[in-house]
Amino acid sequence: MATITVFESVTLDGVMQAPGRPDEDTRGGFTHGGWALPYQDEVAMRFAGEGMSESGAMLFGHRTYDDLLGFWTTTPVPNPFTDALVASPKYVVSRDGGTELGYPNSTLLAGDAAETVAALKQDLEGPVTVLGSGELARTLFAAGLVDELVLLVHPLILGTGTTLFGDAHVDLELRRSVTTTTGVLIAQYAVR
Repeated sequence: MATITVFESVTLDGVMQAPGRPDEDTRGGFTHGGWALPYQDEVAMRFAGEGMSESGAMLFGHRTYDDLLGFWTTTPVPNPFTDALVASPKYVVSRDGGTELGYPNSTLLAGDAAETVAALKQDLEGPVTVLGSGELARTLFAAGLVDELVLLVHPLILGTGTTLFGDAHVDLELRRSVTTTTGVLIAQYAVR
């Protein structure tokens, strides 16, 4: 059976919307996109690189899949993420069975997210990482399908934007924590 890890950047008030770029996700009139950029440092990059170097699959909602791979496969700056993203097996959850996936090693999970991911978890072995995909992450938490959570908690309060947990109730056990030079707390939790 696979283990599912949700890997998210959040603010102190739980906002996870558009950490990477101003135009990443403007739904709901969100104007604070790119809020995580000033906090990047070598400590956070090394931590993220550790996870990317482990073999395993990635799990995305359709919107995040298109956005994240679209960005990293077109960026001219050499980085360790593009090759890992392209080479890794990718599973993409979509309600639409006609969704076309534009990147190699991608498999569509069409239908209800909780049902299709539960079946995937039973069929696969090894780690599966959810990157971004807030709606999918909330669904997986509610269905009890998440085994681990890695949060990059940024020392910032936005007061607006889509939050990661919504009304989910999740009991966590801290396994590891790292503080970056910019004050980001990276916390790795097991879901009890």
